[in-house]
Amino acid sequence: MAFQPKERLMSMMGLIAWGDIGELTCYRSRQKRMIIFTKTWPKKPASPGQAAQRAKMSAGAEAWHALTPATRAQWELASKRSSLCMNGYHAFQHFHLTPDATALATLERQTRTELLP
Repeated sequence: MAFQPKERLMSMMGLIAWGDIGELTCYRSRQKRMIIFTKTWPKKPASPGQAAQRAKMSAGAEAWHALTPATRAQWELASKRSSLCMNGYHAFQHFHLTPDATALATLERQTRTELLP
């Protein structure tokens, strides 16, 4: 069961925590309250579709690491210039998972970057 501590002990110590900490998951709600609950685990193994999607995401991560630093910098620059709500890595993953040549060409043109070698 989730609970909300009334004291702001973490922020008093200058710490802001979110994510998984041990067996707990915590985050800050829109009302600025800390929400904490125990982790939940899947009750059954991943479906073939889920496994395929995870494999695609892993391949995208490997492709990102294979890029030159200059190309990665171009992706970061494109995300900043276009005010995307994601960084360069996430934009790269998006285009890796949903290849749309027209949208990618538009992003390159509007941000004056070269994203594909």
